[in-house]
Parts: sequence; structure tokens; C-alpha cells
Amino acid sequence: MLKKQYPFYLASKPVYANEDLEVRNKYSGELIATVALASATDIDKAIAAADKAQPAMKTLPSYKRQAILNHCVARFKERFEELAVALCQEAGKPIKDARGEVTRLIDTFQIAAEEATRIYGEVIPMDISPRAEGYQGQWKRFPIGPCSFISPFNFPLNLAAHKIAPAIAAGCTFILKPASLTPISALIVAEILAETELPEGAFSILPCRRDGADLFTTDERLKLLSFTGSPDVGWDLKKKAGKKPVVLELGGNAACIVDEGTDLEDAVQRIIFGAYYQSGQSCISVQRIMVHESLYDQAKDKLAIAVSNLVMGDPADERTFIGPMISVKEAERLHDWILEAKAAGATVLAGGNRDGAMLEATLLENVTSDMTVNNQEAFGPVAILSKFSDFDKALEEVNNSDFGLQAGIFTKDIYKAHKAWEELEVGGVVIGDVPSWRVDHMPYGGVKDSGLGREGIRYAIEDMTELKLMVLRTPK
Repeated sequence: MLKKQYPFYLASKPVYANEDLEVRNKYSGELIATVALASATDIDKAIAAADKAQPAMKTLPSYKRQAILNHCVARFKERFEELAVALCQEAGKPIKDARGEVTRLIDTFQIAAEEATRIYGEVIPMDISPRAEGYQGQWKRFPIGPCSFISPFNFPLNLAAHKIAPAIAAGCTFILKPASLTPISALIVAEILAETELPEGAFSILPCRRDGADLFTTDERLKLLSFTGSPDVGWDLKKKAGKKPVVLELGGNAACIVDEGTDLEDAVQRIIFGAYYQSGQSCISVQRIMVHESLYDQAKDKLAIAVSNLVMGDPADERTFIGPMISVKEAERLHDWILEAKAAGATVLAGGNRDGAMLEATLLENVTSDMTVNNQEAFGPVAILSKFSDFDKALEEVNNSDFGLQAGIFTKDIYKAHKAWEELEVGGVVIGDVPSWRVDHMPYGGVKDSGLGREGIRYAIEDMTELKLMVLRTPK
């Protein structure tokens, strides 16, 4: 059962400073909890605490960091259903998807526990020329220092975990700003972190207003900024971040190619999942579906029927596949894009209607490249269907985007698979499945407007550590 009031966590301690942030059930609108909001003064104190705790965190043995992460794994399992209910209510996430996200939270911390004890270095032969005879080198990774994390509303548990878990594994203190629309799940994680032997002050989790969060970006005591969210906000933060490294996981309008000879039943099933799970509110949701002309008519009929049959309703209902979008404002935005496309000649094959924050799963056809619903990130339950005859031209169309996060290719031709991998301007190519597929240890991230850097525990640890060389000279 969820609490009625949640504190923020400042320097590892709960602080019931106020009840200024209301968190509502995204389906019913009911007030489910109040959360304390941190002020600029609180954020400054949190940064100071993280800075002070960094020496102790840096010297924490890897087996202790592993034990902390394993404690979290055990406690997440014990509080599994509580975490799932929190996601269902605060994010409007269908309960099956919510349970899936808790499972990924557990996976992410488990992977980090394993990686905590294998942050390796390397010995480098230096005697590559006579002048370097008698020298040898070796390098290892050291924690970069206090980190600043800003996480989004759509995966409030697992995308926060992809910042928190590698920071602990690497030996970095941190402050985290969860999304104001979905702070509860991150605060439950904070409760569990507070049970561990992390050095006092090693972490702070601080819901706060966006206009009061500048210190997360600008403060020079913070040595890395990792942001997941919208491109406009992310690139603006990068400009303000100063000298610190910045990792950005931003948006996308992911494409999926269905080539000739594909098992259509399998492809349709996966595309429906990839385009509409958790109401399409994923940066790797399938937005553009490109089907070879030999399969197009069949695919069109099958997709339209499948989309029309998706169950829409209360996310707490086990049968629900389509729940609410995060807010009425976001549903209105995307519905306007649908209406704009329809007025300009697009065809609605399924869905297209809205009631408050509930937007029907929608499939569009005859969408041109200049339409907003095609060239921007939909971030909702809308997908676009188009036809191609030439595989190379389809690859060009995938690249005809400001974004480049992931792409999916259904093909049985290994040469086409490799060509897609070589030519697509994306961070990842998924063969035989949708771009929405992700496992939490893989390198995940994008190019172009989709961001900078990679998540996945091992790769995040690389960002959160600095390589330092030592050279040894042996006198003759």
C-alpha cells in the first residue's frame, strides 16, 4: 500500500519539509499522495554532502558496493508489488507493464552488482621504440566524483536505476531529480538505499520544480550530468553544464522495416507491442512502420484489426493494454497532430479519438514526410504505416529523421541485415524484432538529436569513471 505522504531524501536522510507536490492517479485523477519538494537551498546542501562523502565513497571496497546493490535487489523483490502499484497509479502504466518495469529494475541492480567487482584496468607495453626502453605503463579507472542525474516520467524506476546503480558500482556519490509527475517510485528506492551502508551523504533524491533545479546542471562540484528526457531540454542543459561531461538519452521516432519474405504473423505481433505498449510513451516506441509492397495489403489489414482490438481502460485492470497518457495536455498535443495529418490527407486506419488523457491506439496511412506526426517524436499510441519496394530506399527513409536511437529490421537476408547495421544512422539495430526491444546490460543510446553517450551498466560506469595512467621507469 502506498503512503499518503513522502519525504525527499537529503544526504541519505528523509526530510518531511512540506507537502507541496501533489501526485495524482493518472487514470482517475484522484490524489494519491503528497511529496515534499526540495528548494534551491536543499539542493545546495545535497551537493555539498555528496562532495563531502565522495572520498569515503571512492575508497569503499568493491565487495561492499556489491553488497549494497545486492541488498537493493533483495528489497526490490520483497516490495515488488508495492513498486508496481506505484508505477500503475503515478504513471498510468498498465499493471502488466508496471510489473515488467520492476523486473527490469531488479535486473539493472543485479547487473550493477556483478560489474562492481570487475572494473578492470590494463598493462601497456611502452617499449615501442629505443627511447621508451625500461618503461612500462598501466591504467585503471577512478570514480569521476559527485554525479547529477535527471530522470523522466515514462520509466520512473528503471531509467533512474540506470543512473543510480552504475554510480554505486563505480564509487560515485550522486543527487537525483525524479520527474515531478512520477516521484513516488524513486522515493521508495531512496528508502531502500537509506537502509544500506552507503557513506552518509552519498545520495540525495530530490523532487523539485524545474525552475529551481539549475544547480543540478550548473554547479561545478558536480562532475557529470546524466539526463534522460526531451531533446529541447537536454540540449539546453548541455549548453549550461560548463566543463562537466554530459550524457543525454533523448527522443526518437523509431522506424521498423518489414522486408519481403518476413513471417508476417510474428512481425505484426511484435510491432503491436513495440508501437503501443504503455501507450507508446517510450523513446524507442515503433512510430514509423515500413512494409514491403509484397506484404503491404496483408500487413495493413492485420495491423488495423490488431490495433482496433487493443483493450483500453483502467491500468489497474489486468486486461488493459492501453492506459492514459501522462497528462491531458500530452494527449491533446498528440491528438492535434493526428487531426492535422488527417486534414492534410492522411487516412486513419484505426483509432484516432481522445477522451481526456485517454487517446485511442491509432494507426495512420498516407502520411507525408513533412507532417508533424511523422518527423517529430509522437511519444504516444500512434504509428504510421507506409509501403516500400526497394530496401535501400527504405534505409534512406529511416535515416530521413533528425533522430537516431534504434531501428528494427524484419528480414531473413543476412546481407540486408548487415547493410542496415552499416548504413542506418542510429545507436542500435535490432534484427528480427522491433526497435523497442532492450535488455539492461546492452549499450543503449542514440546519435543526432537522440543524444550523446550510452547507458547499460558497463558503459555508464565508463562515463562515471576517469581513466588514469601510471608510467614506471626502471633505471638501467
